[in-house]
Amino acid sequence: MQTVVERELELRLVLSPERSVPVPSRLTYRSADPYAVHISFHIGSATPVSWSFARELLVEGVFRPCGHGDVRVWPTKSGAGSVICLALTSSDGDALIEAPAAVVSTWLERTLRAVPPGAETTQLGMEEGLRELLGPAARDELWLSDPWPSDESGDT
Repeated sequence: MQTVVERELELRLVLSPERSVPVPSRLTYRSADPYAVHISFHIGSATPVSWSFARELLVEGVFRPCGHGDVRVWPTKSGAGSVICLALTSSDGDALIEAPAAVVSTWLERTLRAVPPGAETTQLGMEEGLRELLGPAARDELWLSDPWPSDESGDT
């Protein structure tokens, strides 16, 4: 059974050190995709802008700066209190997002209860898939039963 952990919240798009604008957003975590978190930004377009990245990156970013390249995360203080900053880079441009640290932390705790760290592979069904792939199939049983006498049997 798939577990989905979602949270609607208002993030802040930082335009300059003095100015930011609210962005209605949704955090989503699915146990069927256990390594990733998804953020959808509702910016008034026909479809939301979505980003997906490693849950582990967000968990670490709550405590210390981490990430490089397209997604960087770090905790800091702002006029609104403790926030988590997300620096997002794409071919369309860059964005600096501030998220309330308490809200993100509470949501992350829910995802960690749904699928604890280290248990992600159990959600993917890899063990069952490998057993099915590598285990003998019904037609393999016939092949393994050796219907032909061996050359060493002496039958001619």
